Amino acid sequence: MHLTFVFPCLNEEATIGECIRKVQASLSEADPGLEYEVVVADNGSTDRSAEIARELGARVVPVAERGYGAALRGGIEAAQGEYVIFADADNTYLYEHTLPLYQKAKSEDADMAIASRMTGEIEDGAMPTLHRTLGTPVLTFLINTLFRGRLTDCNSGFRCIRKSAYQTWGIRSNGMEFASELLIKALKNDARSVEIPSGLRKGPEGRVAHLRTWRDGMRHLLFILSERPRLFEFLGLGTVLLSFVLQLAALLVGPTQILGLNVFDLHTKGLLLLAGLTGIQFYLFSCVLYLKGREVPTPLTAKLINIEEANLFFLLLSLISLEAVFVLAILLNWASNNFANLNLTDALFAIIHFVSLPGMLAIGLLGLHVFKKSD
Repeated sequence: MHLTFVFPCLNEEATIGECIRKVQASLSEADPGLEYEVVVADNGSTDRSAEIARELGARVVPVAERGYGAALRGGIEAAQGEYVIFADADNTYLYEHTLPLYQKAKSEDADMAIASRMTGEIEDGAMPTLHRTLGTPVLTFLINTLFRGRLTDCNSGFRCIRKSAYQTWGIRSNGMEFASELLIKALKNDARSVEIPSGLRKGPEGRVAHLRTWRDGMRHLLFILSERPRLFEFLGLGTVLLSFVLQLAALLVGPTQILGLNVFDLHTKGLLLLAGLTGIQFYLFSCVLYLKGREVPTPLTAKLINIEEANLFFLLLSLISLEAVFVLAILLNWASNNFANLNLTDALFAIIHFVSLPGMLAIGLLGLHVFKKSD
């Protein structure tokens, strides 16, 4: 089998028939030797979608696990073709481009070919303005920047993939973020990707789209960022280091004038403490991402993630003891002043900064250790 066309389907009886016919019409123009099949990955439809698909010669594959990504993964795994094309079954894509998309993948020996909506014609009302001007361009820019891509439409749901390559990418997503994961894993595996200009039609009146703008948009965004843990590792470490250095300078120098601005006063120290706390959280987030991903952390982060139990115990004990010493010292100073007002604010910011950040890091490492053991 040369080609399989997969439709993810959940109650699409109003459009599934026309979609299948358009795909078949496009592929009928191919060389007579082209062997293809149409697979409908039925995700629990309660209407006549499956019946209509069978009547038109499609093979229906039930997929019990719900979700756009789950349906596509089930359909792709069941596909018999060397290449697999998939598209939504809502009659919005230009299915007449099925053959050109397949031919582009074959002629370029590509692992993925994408029918770009953004370089084709998009009918009025086919794509919400927010998706067209902000959502898709921003997500595409992020993927291109973080993973060295040259895409124009990261959210196109009309793609052709080489099944043997796909099976090495380890795709896991069940939801709409499947689209982003597929692109990112392909780029990270140095797969060859190409595009053809396509477009988008307006969906049938009254159809309720499965896509939820903010929910699914955030899923895409979070998945994209989660595939680059080193971004958070460097951002976190850089922020923590810079805040430490500046906090120490503020403690030693005190309030001073720089370019006419009063810096290193209480407000500066408070903001530096906030920056340091934020940096530690970003860094710990990167550690969590490293646990589940294939990225290799820096040697420092690798040592911290894999710290031995005894070392972690003594680190925690030392930091807790240090905090107790500082609290006791403050209480004694307060008592010596008959519990009157203290004037330790300048030093207190620095003490909290230098003690609490390592403490947060140690507690975060404890959480990572427990998480690893329970996995």
